Amino acid sequence: MSRTPTLTVEILDKEYQVACPPEQESELLSAAHHLDQQMRDIRAAGKVIGLERVAIMAALNLSHEVLSLQGGEAPKPFDGHEDRLKTLASKLDEALYQLRQLEIN
Repeated sequence: MSRTPTLTVEILDKEYQVACPPEQESELLSAAHHLDQQMRDIRAAGKVIGLERVAIMAALNLSHEVLSLQGGEAPKPFDGHEDRLKTLASKLDEALYQLRQLEIN
């Protein structure tokens, strides 16, 4: 059983070991460099504090870039569930109405 070799990448001055086939090393290094630059730009702007938040913002930015390049949009979270949401909203409205009636009495 052969193991996939690992490659060390540096992102925001931290090293990470990533499994990577030799033929994909240059792509991984390029991706790591791009991510590192995105995270440094976000951190330098000073509006986002904390490594985790910087990483999330970078991931959102990169996801947006990918979707824009693909010419598509991110799926809307409730696509195909409008009827179910309307039913739940109606039940919630009814429960709130009943609660108000109990408070009045």
